[in-house]
Amino acid sequence: MSTQVAILAAGMGTRLGRPFPKPLTPLRDGRTIMDQQVAKIRAAFPDVQLYTVVGFKLEMIMEAHPRNLFVYNEEYDRTNTSKSLLRVLRASGDGGVLWMNGDVVFDPEVLERVKPYLEQEQSIVAVNTSAVAEEEVKYTVDADGNIDQLSKQVVDALGEAVGINYVAAQDKAALVARLEECGDQDYFERGIELAIEQDGVKFVPVDISDLWAVEVDFAEDLERANEHV
Repeated sequence: MSTQVAILAAGMGTRLGRPFPKPLTPLRDGRTIMDQQVAKIRAAFPDVQLYTVVGFKLEMIMEAHPRNLFVYNEEYDRTNTSKSLLRVLRASGDGGVLWMNGDVVFDPEVLERVKPYLEQEQSIVAVNTSAVAEEEVKYTVDADGNIDQLSKQVVDALGEAVGINYVAAQDKAALVARLEECGDQDYFERGIELAIEQDGVKFVPVDISDLWAVEVDFAEDLERANEHV
């Protein structure tokens, strides 16, 4: 069965202040953020079913990556990532889904590190324990080492979520149901928290602190990402 991967790229990216979708932001090597994502995904998973959730100026993304499968979030201007993830999980086939935010520039080794969890059908959240910035999504774990809290409001966090995650086949229905409950402005991490709290879904934190991954929200993030490409 093909590996299913989704890129969430519907948002307007207002914080970076570009007149085009943030995933189309050029990097120093001439590729865009999404160019490097797609290349790394297709290299890691040759049989991939690659979905992209589009919204803001969707034609630009569709023209840049015509081989991808597209899911439209028609409410991109008034919903957050919880609703984009909901749409793509509903559209996906049987089996789990690896997904990432459309603004993540990352070491290709990240995908190699998460592969064993996909093979074991274990839901995961990729994390960085070397930094805990106030603006980022942070996490704690329970007594068994599984994700407990996951939000920007976490206190005494162990690290940051980097925006690359996997929901296993057996957990997908629960996550879909909880994403449906999320408010329009909720991030998808709220759906994960609800699935953990209400359904006992276990998301394992996968530490990639020795690798690199940068979510590009601001100009300084873009500078950091360009240091690696």
